[in-house]
Amino acid sequence: MRESAPTVAPSTDTQPRLNRRQAAKVRTRQKVLDAARGLFAERGYEPATIRDIAKGAGMSTGAVFANFQDKAELFEAVLTEDMAGLAEVMLNGAGDGSTRDRLVNALTAGYHGSIDQLPLFQAIVARSWFQPVAAETRQRAATQGLTDVISDILRAGIGKGEIKQDADVSLLTELTWDAYLSNYRRAAYDGWTVDQLADHIGRQVDTLLAGVSAK
Repeated sequence: MRESAPTVAPSTDTQPRLNRRQAAKVRTRQKVLDAARGLFAERGYEPATIRDIAKGAGMSTGAVFANFQDKAELFEAVLTEDMAGLAEVMLNGAGDGSTRDRLVNALTAGYHGSIDQLPLFQAIVARSWFQPVAAETRQRAATQGLTDVISDILRAGIGKGEIKQDADVSLLTELTWDAYLSNYRRAAYDGWTVDQLADHIGRQVDTLLAGVSAK
């Protein structure tokens, strides 16, 4: 048996210790993000003002602008953090089973993890129609982790022989994501619960997979 290499302690050079001033700046930035997240989730983008965000963080508007150029940049920072967390929720929620079950489980977990922030998702959809190209590019990057969960499940389905080898994974991912996102409108305007959303996305997934099933 080959002798194992000695364990090398990880270097601390790659993670330099923050001085007191830097640590305070990090804490301030996070307080602003947390206050903004709460207001965006409660009110949406437009009604949430920098003044209210500053008040919620317990600081001046000047302190907010010291960390973020404007409300748009602050919204994008919240979006990036939240979408990364939601992607992890969906990935963990997928579980085992068929491609269909894993997709529906992941998307349902996404609804569970975000339904209490409905105005935030309304703001994401609304702003996507009117924001500059650069902001749209950054928003797509922020949601990439979510669409990656969908595409990875689909590719695994091809590997298991449940989906046709020539299936267009990119198109299927896009259609699944669009269906998932559009269902937030039903929660916002029709009062749908997570159970209703889960049932509906299940039927949408069934329709999408019917055309690419290998069985």
